[in-house]
Amino acid sequence: MKSTRREFLATAGAGAAAMLTGCKKPRPRFSGSILGPALAAGHRMRDGSFPPPTETIEAGVAIVGGGIAGLAAAHQLDKKGARDFLLLELERDPGGNAACGRNAVSAYPWGAHYVPLPNDEATEVLALFEELGITRGRDANGAPIYHEEYLCADPMERLFDAGRWQEGLLPQLGIGPDDRRQYERFFAEMETFRQTLGADGRHAFAIPLDESSRDEALLALDQATMAAWMTKRGFTSKPLRWHVDYCCRDDYGAGMENISAWAGVHYFAARRGRAANADHDAVVTWPEGNGWLARRLAEPLGQRVRGGCVVFNLEQNNSGVAVDFFDLARQRSVRLRARGVVCAAPRFVAQRIVRGLAPVTGLEYSPWMVANVTLALLPAGRGAPLAWDNVVRGSASLGYVVATHQNLHPVPHETVLTHYWPLDASAPPEERQRALTRTHADWCDLIVADLARVHPGIDAHIRNLDVWLWGHGMVRPVPGFIWGETRQRMQPPHGAIVFAHSDMSGISIFEEAFTRGTRAADSLLALIS
Repeated sequence: MKSTRREFLATAGAGAAAMLTGCKKPRPRFSGSILGPALAAGHRMRDGSFPPPTETIEAGVAIVGGGIAGLAAAHQLDKKGARDFLLLELERDPGGNAACGRNAVSAYPWGAHYVPLPNDEATEVLALFEELGITRGRDANGAPIYHEEYLCADPMERLFDAGRWQEGLLPQLGIGPDDRRQYERFFAEMETFRQTLGADGRHAFAIPLDESSRDEALLALDQATMAAWMTKRGFTSKPLRWHVDYCCRDDYGAGMENISAWAGVHYFAARRGRAANADHDAVVTWPEGNGWLARRLAEPLGQRVRGGCVVFNLEQNNSGVAVDFFDLARQRSVRLRARGVVCAAPRFVAQRIVRGLAPVTGLEYSPWMVANVTLALLPAGRGAPLAWDNVVRGSASLGYVVATHQNLHPVPHETVLTHYWPLDASAPPEERQRALTRTHADWCDLIVADLARVHPGIDAHIRNLDVWLWGHGMVRPVPGFIWGETRQRMQPPHGAIVFAHSDMSGISIFEEAFTRGTRAADSLLALIS
C-alpha cells in the first residue's frame, strides 16, 4: 500500500507542478475568516465582570476545562464508575488544542495533529490506544500491533532546501564533511541519552516526563538553553543547528535560544515507543489530527459535557467546592455545587479563578497561528514527492501538513493544507498583540507569500483560507522551569481541587495531558471517597 501511495503522489505531483507554475495573475481575494478560542469570553473571565449566580445545580465532581486533560479526567471517572460529573468548557466543543474542523474536501486539525508511538512507561496512553482500537493486541515480544489505517503513510516528511525537495527533515543537499561528522556525533549522543539510566535506575528522559531520572547531572541540563548546550558541545554546523531549532519550535513554540537544554535533548532522546508493524519513529495520525482522539473521548460523555461555560470562581466551602460559571447561551451565572473539582485549565487561568490559590511566576506560553488552506489540487515541486509533513528551510513558519494524506479512497485532486506558524519572533505578549491587529487579508498575504516561495502561483488555486489564533498555545519549557520550584508548586491539590493540564509537565504533548488528567481523576477520587 505504501509504495503504491508513493508512486501515485509522485505521478499526481508532476501534473500539479505544471498547473502551479507560471501563474502571473494578481492574488484573488479568498473566502475565509479568523477563527480561534472564545477570546472575548476569556478576557471577560480575566476581568471578572460577571453577575452573581441566580441558579444552583449539583454534581459529584466538576471538571473545569475540556482539553485533552479534562477529557482524560472524565474518561477515567467514567471507567471507575464515578459517573456523576459535569465537564464545563469555555468553547462550544471540547478538545482544547486538539480542536479540529471539516469542510467539503476534508477534516483537518486546528492544533495538535499526531501522536508518536507511546513509550512503555506511558501506560495510560497505551491502554487508551487499545481501548479505541488504535492498537490490536501485542506480538510475541510485547510490542503493540497498530491499526494500519492510523499509522502515517509514506511519504512522511520532506524538506525544501537549496531549491528542491528532499526526503526527511535533516538537511542533506550541499552538506560538507564537517556537517556530516557533526550530524553523526549529535545523533550518537542523543542515542546515548536515549539508552542512559540515571543513578536512580530511571531512564534519563521519559514520557511521561515525571518518570525521568532525577540524576543531578541530567537535571543540570535544565539550567542552560539548548543553543548554549550545543555550542558548548561543539555543535556549530549551521544545518544541524537549523534542524534542532526547527524541532524546538515545532514542539515548544520557541527556538533553541529560548528552550532549556533538558527539553531540547528530551525531544530527541525520550521516545522509545515500539510497534510490531512500524518503525520506532512512526506516528499515528488522522485527517483531523488529534481531534479524532478528542472526539472519541467526548462521545460517551453526552450531556455531561457542557460547552459555552465561562468558569470564573472556584471556592472551597463546608460541603465541598462552589463552581460559579457564566452560561453564554442563556446569559446567566450558575453555581455548581460539587464534592470535588478537577481543574484542567492552564495555570494562568487556574490562579485567576481558584480562590486562595497562591500564584506562581515564570510561566510562558507560546502564541501560534494555524491556517487551513483549501486547494483545488495537490501541490508538488522539484525533488521528493508530496509528503504528509512539508517543511521549508529558512521559513518563519513550520510548513504544512496535508490533511488528505491519510485518505484511503481514490486520492483527491482537492486538498487542505494545515499551515503551522509559531509566533516567536519577539516576546509572547508582543506577538499576541501583533497577531490581534492583523486582518484576515494580512494573514492571507503572509501565508500565501510563504507558500508561494515553494509553490509559485498557488494563490490561483486557493478556494478558502481560514486562520486560527492561539494566544497561549502551549507552555514553554524555558531554562529552570521543568525541574525548578515553579513547576513543583503547581502539583499539589488545593483542598478538594486537583489540577490537570500539560503545563504542569512543561511540555505540551498528548501523552502528558492525557496522563495528567487520568491521574488527577484518581487523586480526586481518593480525596473525596
